Amino acid sequence: MARRKPASDSDGFIFKTGLFAVLAGIAFWVFNQFGGNKTETSPDAPVLTEQPAISQTPTVPDNILPTSGMKEIVRHTYYTLAYSEDHEQAEWVAYELTRERLNRNWAERATIFRPDPAVRTESATPRDYNSSGYDRGHLAPAADMAFDTVAMNESFFMSNISPQERAFNGGVWRELEECTRDWAREFGHLYVATGPVLTRPGKAQIGFSKVTVPAAYYKVILAPKQHRAIAFVLPNAVSDRPLLEYACTIDQVETLTGIDFFPKLLQGLDEELEGSLDKSAWPISSKRYEKRLREWNER
Repeated sequence: MARRKPASDSDGFIFKTGLFAVLAGIAFWVFNQFGGNKTETSPDAPVLTEQPAISQTPTVPDNILPTSGMKEIVRHTYYTLAYSEDHEQAEWVAYELTRERLNRNWAERATIFRPDPAVRTESATPRDYNSSGYDRGHLAPAADMAFDTVAMNESFFMSNISPQERAFNGGVWRELEECTRDWAREFGHLYVATGPVLTRPGKAQIGFSKVTVPAAYYKVILAPKQHRAIAFVLPNAVSDRPLLEYACTIDQVETLTGIDFFPKLLQGLDEELEGSLDKSAWPISSKRYEKRLREWNER
């Protein structure tokens, strides 16, 4: 009988190389399924390329921040948020919006969504939204952050994103965002707090991270110099109703969400703003409403 040839060093090397290739292939598949890289090319799904530099010096004043039960507060350069791990999105996002910022030359729109490295519990990823049927909807709008490249890039962190119906994101939510910028230009300076309503059952969960699809969203706006305030609660759905039909008091949003808005600002004489609502103090463009009905709702 022929003697069996002993295994050579080269055989061991080939085996180890093959095993490494298999493990690398598995790791690559897992990353593409659950990681932050995107392959879509639509405007709502930009491709992940390189990560731009991010400033480390927050500028949002602490006295405009809401208070709630959320313990993870994340401070970015131009907005601050409270992150809900249970729902994998922000409970609230707060920032300043000024005429001076809106009048600057706009930075180029960011080209990537990406996980937020500042979220201690890890944020959702862009892939959680893939094939979900929902838009990656901004809470602090990219257009509100277009005055600065860092602000624009930070607005695409997934902590600032929430799953929205396409006709809502591009319809009544868009109208409210544009009206808010109109008011900032008119009044000069606004404080804004916005987010999903997470105290009501969601419409669904999406992705590996099980991101909650909120049934509604809110926006709370304070014009400090004019001592004016208004709030909105909008269902996460297409709408044919005029925007001001969704207007309400800050007190009503606080009751709905359990969040205390601008607690350090709305004290003394200004505290009455939480329970008052004067729709006439917040002018709305009828042409924009007509455009929503005619164009935006049909996209």
